[in-house]
Formats: sequence, C-alpha cells, structure tokens
Amino acid sequence: MTIAIRLVSVFAALVCGIFALGTQCAAQGFPSMPIRFVVSYPPGGAPDAVMRLIGQRLGESVGWRVVVDNRPGASGFIAAGTVAKAPADGHTLLVADTSLLAINPSLFPNLPYDPLRDFAPVTHMVSIALFLSVNAALPVQTVRQLIEYAKSKPGIPYASSGNGSAAHIGLELFKLLTGANMTHIPYKGVAQAVPALISGDVSVAMVAGPSILPHARSGKARLLAVATGRRTPSMPELPTISEAGVPGYENRSDLGIVAPAGTPRSAIAELNREIVKVLAMPDIAQRLLALGFDPVGSSPEQYDELTRAEIRKYTTLLKEIGVRID
Repeated sequence: MTIAIRLVSVFAALVCGIFALGTQCAAQGFPSMPIRFVVSYPPGGAPDAVMRLIGQRLGESVGWRVVVDNRPGASGFIAAGTVAKAPADGHTLLVADTSLLAINPSLFPNLPYDPLRDFAPVTHMVSIALFLSVNAALPVQTVRQLIEYAKSKPGIPYASSGNGSAAHIGLELFKLLTGANMTHIPYKGVAQAVPALISGDVSVAMVAGPSILPHARSGKARLLAVATGRRTPSMPELPTISEAGVPGYENRSDLGIVAPAGTPRSAIAELNREIVKVLAMPDIAQRLLALGFDPVGSSPEQYDELTRAEIRKYTTLLKEIGVRID
C-alpha cells in the first residue's frame, strides 16, 4: 500500500511538473506571430498616432512584430467587429477610445457588439486632451467671444470626427451649457474634419493635439481652450474651458487596448506588462505629453472599472443633452 501511494505521488508530481513546464513554455512563446492593433480611425488621428508610437517602441524594446491596422467607418463598428470575432489568442487587439466603449452603447440601440461582454481589458494607455479650436479668420479670441458670436449668428457649423465621437458629444455639451447655437457637421474622421476647419467650411471643432497643434502654430487655426479639467503640459498657457467661462465643463477621450473576450490571462498579463513599460519610458512619456496625451498605463482591472464608470456617465449625459444621430 505504501509503495502504491508513493508511486501515485511521484506520478502526480511528474504530471504537475510537465503541466507547469508546458504553461511556462506557452507563456514564453507569446507572441507567436505579429500583433495586430486595429484602429477605428484613419491614419493621422490621435488613436493612430499613439498606437504607432507605442507599436514602434514595442518592436524596439522587446522585438515584437507590430502591425497597425486602420479600419475606419460605421462609428467604429467595423474595427470593433473585426476584433470581437478574432481568435482570442492575444494577437488581434482593439485600440479603443471613449466613443467605442462608453458612448456608442447609449447612442446606438442595436449596437453590434457589447463593450463589456465581447472584450477583455488590457490597459488604459492615455487620456487625450481635446482643444476647442476655430478657423483663424473667425473674429473670436476667447471662449466667451465664441459663445457671443454663436448666439448672434445662429447655426454656425462645427465639425466632428463622426457621430458619437468625443468631439461631437463635447460640443453638444458646450451648446447645452452656454446656449451657443451651432450646427453639427460630422466627417469621416479627423483627417477630413481638420481640413474643413482650416479651409473655413466649418467654423469650430474640438480636436486632439496631433491633428490641430501644427495648424495652430502656423496660424491656420486658433485654439481657445482645452476641454480637459486641467491645463495640458503641451500648452500650459491655454486655459481650460471651465476656466474660460463655462464652469464645471470637462470633456476628454480615453484610449486603451482591449482583446477579444476569452483571451488567456497570461497573454493579457504579458501585453499589459510590456505596453505599460513603454508608456513609462521617459522619452515616450515626454513625446506623448507634448502632443496633449496624458500617459496612464493601468492594470486590466483599473481599465475595466474606468470603462464601466464611463458607460454610466454617458448614459446619463446623452439623455441630458439629447444627442441624435444625424
């Protein structure tokens, strides 16, 4: 009996050892192919700029082969659907912004994906500062002047990067709080919205740093304020919208990474660890800050909590401002 028990114990130990070794080897073998980061916007927008910067450094620091796959259109449905249906192995990921995860669920009653059920959080990468911007020829220099101008000339057009985008929601909230009368003109991404602002086809836009700062510095556009709750290090002299005359106003867009639901925890942990490392690198952090991005690098659990809180926030906010799909 004693010999039999010992044999069973030895066999069990061998099985456990083999299992542990196999698990370790599997973890060490990730990634086994290029990692595809799917972006729901065309090249040139904030999500694309952030992911290309992070992706390049991932390739340099850990040797990962990274592909940025732009899948714009349909309010992000194309990109989200691509990732939700991808194999849950950690090699296809969604670069998810506030619109995809928090705004769309309240904006579209028949959303073809569920932000909580269909995806597994990896990390909250950055918070994106949005800048309230006007065409350089518009005779306004401040937020208060813009409010007065929009009341005196009802219907002035403002651009957004699409229905349900953070820019769209942000300017509708601005209208609600100030009484400014502006008409929404949605474009297919910031790559179309910014040229419309520069050319004067529209008068106002709320745009992330990489897309608008070069034009502001060249005098083709004018920045009135930053939409976040605090001033941004990229332009510390620029007031917040709240400081400039709309107390309590705040609008930002968060950007993170999610994987298909069911992705192994080991792959999630590896992705989180390496992406967070890159975000913490001093030169990367400085480059992000200069573009109006606030690096975060959260745990998956923290990103999940943020997403749930943002869904609750926008469920209430969209009812208050009465946003409709144009």
